[in-house]
Amino acid sequence: MKEFELKYGCNPNQKPAKIYMANGSDLPIQILNGKPGYINFLDAFNSWQLVKELKEALGMPAATSFKHVSPTSAAVGVPMSKELKQACFVEDIEGLDESPLATAYARARGTDRMSSFGDWIALSDVCDVTTANLIKREVSDGIIAPGYTPEALEILKSKRKGSYNIVQIDPDYVPEETEIKQVFGITFAQKRNDFKIDEALLENLVTENKTLPDAAKRDLIIALITLKYTQSNSVCFAKDGQAIGVGAGQQSRIHCTRLAGNKADIWHLRQHEKVLSLPFLPTVGRPDRDNTIDIYISDDAEDVLADGVWQTLFTQKPEPLTKEEKKAYLSAIKGVALGSDAFFPFGDNIDRAAKSGVSYIAQPGGSIRDDHVIDSCNRYGMAMAFTGMRLFHH
Repeated sequence: MKEFELKYGCNPNQKPAKIYMANGSDLPIQILNGKPGYINFLDAFNSWQLVKELKEALGMPAATSFKHVSPTSAAVGVPMSKELKQACFVEDIEGLDESPLATAYARARGTDRMSSFGDWIALSDVCDVTTANLIKREVSDGIIAPGYTPEALEILKSKRKGSYNIVQIDPDYVPEETEIKQVFGITFAQKRNDFKIDEALLENLVTENKTLPDAAKRDLIIALITLKYTQSNSVCFAKDGQAIGVGAGQQSRIHCTRLAGNKADIWHLRQHEKVLSLPFLPTVGRPDRDNTIDIYISDDAEDVLADGVWQTLFTQKPEPLTKEEKKAYLSAIKGVALGSDAFFPFGDNIDRAAKSGVSYIAQPGGSIRDDHVIDSCNRYGMAMAFTGMRLFHH
């Protein structure tokens, strides 16, 4: 297949639209089901690069959940605790512990479930039955993977009344070194960002604390590779083998950090005992549970706890999760990793990161205020590596 005609481009008025290889060669994909659109393919090709690089860097199956050309999360197949399974709504998935690939997607989808609603999925490995069964019950636009087992493919084909978008990519495909795109009729060309992210990038520790445990190195690599395919400016919090908060496309670095930190806090609070024990009515579906939990955790909890409202969601009225309880719960969290796609210009980013349990940071460095940022890290006992490499993505 040398080209594929699309229904339209980014918007319905942008016709005609297609994807094709400029050199006339065959596309490195097969469309096994559905008819993906312009934005679907932007998500597909960016997300595939992310999971492919995670697999190469860490040697573990990887998955990501994408929306509007940025990841909501990315993860590798680290086993999940009982509480995390419950928080991610996957405690009933049969065979989850035996499928690292399914575990990776359960983590990725479960991180920011509201943002992942209607996601595009990328898997680093051949999709198995367990992963397909997990995907089958989630609201999703499509998937890209290097292959599918016959049974997994049939499960996925049954989604969306048979119209679910399923793309298979050649895992050996290597794009040309130069990238070309047009904006306003003007052609841009640049070398493709094939910079390799690995542990060697974390060797320049500039803080008093120079200890980076293996788990922290893994999480920093996950954060940095996630950032490589996130719309800039961007900051990523990671913990336990997954990105837990992504702040994408903000003009201010501190706004990135606040956004990502707030998402990380919500991820942690979803595992609070009060949240896990919310007495939902069996008729309340997963998307409505996601929305309810998000409100319950927020300062607007009364919106779901008010008389006349809670009765439509719960079997009995839950006790509120107080501001003091949330603060105490979050204050006990440590060991979170934080990556930034460009340098931190002020120490206020470090102050905000500390509130979300950050202990390890990787950022390019190069600010005229690096000394102030380093001092801020030293104040909290954080270990910070200067990578020397910016990771802007547009």
